[in-house]
Amino acid sequence: MRWGVVLSMTVLAVVLIGYEWPRLKKQPRKDKLVFLSLILIAWTLSLFDLPNIPGPTTMVQTLFKPFAILLE
Repeated sequence: MRWGVVLSMTVLAVVLIGYEWPRLKKQPRKDKLVFLSLILIAWTLSLFDLPNIPGPTTMVQTLFKPFAILLE
């Protein structure tokens, strides 16, 4: 895990919340909850190395590779 990325994304999320929160004080509770949820989802996704994670095709190939011998 790259701790620099985790720390920088956490700082960035906190700065964004701090910048937007005064504007959100006037908004209903539902808007605040949606804002925090979107920030949490974006922060969580930023921690994964998404470009290098194998996709669904790799998973299917791994699952069905043993059955290829039976089908030949």
